Amino acid sequence: DLHKSELYKPEQTYQLPTVKFGNSTTFQDDFVPQEIKPRQSGQSFKPSSVVKRSTAPFNGITSHRLDYIPHQLELKFERPKEVYKPTEQRFEDLTTHRYDFQGLIGETAKICKPVHTRVTQNARFEGSTEFRECFQPWEIPPPEVKKVPEYVPPTGSMLLNSTSHLDYVPYQANRILPIRPVSHRRSNNFPFQGKSTMKEDFPAWENCRQGVIKKQQIPNPSGKFDGLSTFRSHYVPHKLIPTEFWQTFRILAFKSSYTPKIQEICKASYPSPPGYIFENTNSQGHNSSARLTPAVEGL
Repeated sequence: DLHKSELYKPEQTYQLPTVKFGNSTTFQDDFVPQEIKPRQSGQSFKPSSVVKRSTAPFNGITSHRLDYIPHQLELKFERPKEVYKPTEQRFEDLTTHRYDFQGLIGETAKICKPVHTRVTQNARFEGSTEFRECFQPWEIPPPEVKKVPEYVPPTGSMLLNSTSHLDYVPYQANRILPIRPVSHRRSNNFPFQGKSTMKEDFPAWENCRQGVIKKQQIPNPSGKFDGLSTFRSHYVPHKLIPTEFWQTFRILAFKSSYTPKIQEICKASYPSPPGYIFENTNSQGHNSSARLTPAVEGL
């Protein structure tokens, strides 16, 4: 069973200071609080959009009733309805088209298409066509056969000399000897002894099998733990100094050593800066001035 270890560090409880901090800051000295006046917005000049309802009861008088003048209407003329009377004439059943366009007497139209004559499949075509009239058959002469001359073998014997045989004469070349040294072999009849430089200089060593390497284990403690660690045995508690005193001392030292600085006005704001004399103006519009040196009075 493990228990939580207790802290050996002395407990410190922070206590708030009871005395009010009496020194004012730089912000409080330079910036005096002023009364904030509410800004008058543009909406205050606008008329209120809320409808104001009157408390008096409605008496029934409106602008329309006061200004409207009633006029008397004239009597509407009513036309009497006509009674339908059917005609005594008989309906001739003729329209405007029938009456004006009664038609003209003429011959009947004839059909312009040719008379259809049925052609049987076995009937032979006896007429002529455009192809038969324009393309008449004509006789084609047979192609001429070219006569091949008869081969006549040349007379005499053939010379078997080529350009290479005539221009390139063979030369007698010597045989190239090998560059390696000539080995002088000796006929030794005695048997090989089996000795070499490697075997004489590097003899075989005896080899033994290496044992298993085991890690050394730390023995477990047998006694009881007394609860004293290295930190507890070497730690020396020191008395803490409160930080309020140092902070107050630093503020007092700052207030005693602070000296206000004079705010200098920028010399560029003057039309002609004091202590300088105007020289010229460059192409970009900047004015250049030179500083005046004070005159040294003679002793």
